[in-house]
Amino acid sequence: MMKRKLETLVWLTRKRSIQFLIGVFFLYLVLVTLEIPFVFKTDFASVTTTRPPRLRSEEDSLRKESPARPLKTVSNADSPSQLAHRPNSSVVSALVLNDAAFDSHVNDGSSELYKQVKHAREVGRSLWEHLESGKPLTRTVAENRPGSCPGSVSLSGSDVVDVSGVVPLPCGLTLGSHITVVGKPLAAKPDFEPKITVVAENEPVMVSQFVVELQGLKTVDGEEPPRVFHFNPRLKGDWSGKPVIELNTCYRMQWGSAIRCDGWKSKADDDTVDRMVKCEKWIRDDEDHLEGSKATWWLNRLIGRTKKVTVDWPFPFSEGKLFVLTVSAGLEGYHVSVDGRHVTSFPYGTGFTLEDATGLSLTGDIDVHSVFAASLPSSHPSFAPQRHLEFSTRWRTQPLPESGVELFIGVLSAGNHFAERMAVRKSWMQHRLVKSGAVVARFFVALHARQEINAELKKEAEFFGDIVIVPYLDNYDLVVLKTVAICEYGVHTVSAKYVMKGDDDTFVRVDAVIDEARKVPDGSSFYIGNINYYHKPLRYGKWAVTYAVSNHNHCSASV
Repeated sequence: MMKRKLETLVWLTRKRSIQFLIGVFFLYLVLVTLEIPFVFKTDFASVTTTRPPRLRSEEDSLRKESPARPLKTVSNADSPSQLAHRPNSSVVSALVLNDAAFDSHVNDGSSELYKQVKHAREVGRSLWEHLESGKPLTRTVAENRPGSCPGSVSLSGSDVVDVSGVVPLPCGLTLGSHITVVGKPLAAKPDFEPKITVVAENEPVMVSQFVVELQGLKTVDGEEPPRVFHFNPRLKGDWSGKPVIELNTCYRMQWGSAIRCDGWKSKADDDTVDRMVKCEKWIRDDEDHLEGSKATWWLNRLIGRTKKVTVDWPFPFSEGKLFVLTVSAGLEGYHVSVDGRHVTSFPYGTGFTLEDATGLSLTGDIDVHSVFAASLPSSHPSFAPQRHLEFSTRWRTQPLPESGVELFIGVLSAGNHFAERMAVRKSWMQHRLVKSGAVVARFFVALHARQEINAELKKEAEFFGDIVIVPYLDNYDLVVLKTVAICEYGVHTVSAKYVMKGDDDTFVRVDAVIDEARKVPDGSSFYIGNINYYHKPLRYGKWAVTYAVSNHNHCSASV
């Protein structure tokens, strides 16, 4: 009898092991099937024939001949950019994007990237032309006069209805700002065309969901404003069949990578936001199990034999039940608590800032009772640092030398980084090599969506003479265009022997950089930085690059 039980146990163990291996094999097939189309969408034959030889080590880079260098002296008037003959030649970058490049990539995987470049250029050109025309600005935000940036906003009852679901936050948010919404989810109702699940024709789904969003200013006519923070509790109707909370961002009607909280606590190896997990747990069905039964339960869940999950720690929202939801702005992201309990945290979206959140949108199956926002900025964050600019001739840059320079430093900056640029002017830009003209430094700034910022930026550029405006709408994903503009300016405008790229929040030791550069023999290549010769594109996380973009990352620029 004991022998038979032992044989049965061994047989069951083998069976489960085989089921586990079969499950892993099918999962592998699914992943490979989904991955291969992205990889092979590009013509690899054309890529391999045009790709330059790969450097395998530092020794290879030393043996390789240096690329062609510009002439030792290039007159500004004779430069290909012809900056001297352009209006505001000392302010506007001469970077010229190749129109043919946009038309030749409409059918491949890089079309979205080229659409972004084309849109940013068109909007930027329109913004700059309007600024140059001298026409009065259409105020997109309230001016910084007393009362225009209230420290708090409070709405209740009919006032919430009157704002048509959008509560204005004139000067955006700042660190420590928090917004509280008191409301009640409405009862589920039949929906024949729900956007959160797939249904059969003429068969409704019972849906109850609502959306709390922090929105930015609309920059393109005909498009919805950017969603800086999208918080979407789905009580009923989600495709998973259970209550979830989805968080995301959206720019130019293109959604980012969503975070879905479905009741399980975020994994231990997931990134946290201000040391808080992205998703808290509200499912409790394994607390009283023995260790052996826990292992069996997890194994069954892994191979797909899950039991029906019972929820006895309720979902944070219930139909017809009043809730108090608070969204607070932390150092690394937004934190959401419901009825005093932390529910989820969401990292700040790349390219978005707290000041971009100029409106609170409340839509969906929700009855809003009141809204209260506090700890708001007393002045617009974009203009508060601008007040501290010292318009003194002491900080003005030197004019470009007639002959070439030894080192050109291009500094990446944003339109509203007034304080950062002033700090750079007062620190390393006062070095004797910069003051003497042997080293030239310039800030490279793209245009902001708010014309008020662009107007202040133009005044700053014309006074200090150290800003080069790249006329496209600033976008974090297109920061490479500023890098190209730095190279173009360093080669064609100042004829620099060496070109360096930096940021406005870094301190450059000019003498140390020059000393290292002078050690390099004439005709040899020179690169300072952390080179990873075997680096591969990241497919996940903040710095992720898709296959389409990495295989078509040669945004053409005619310089």
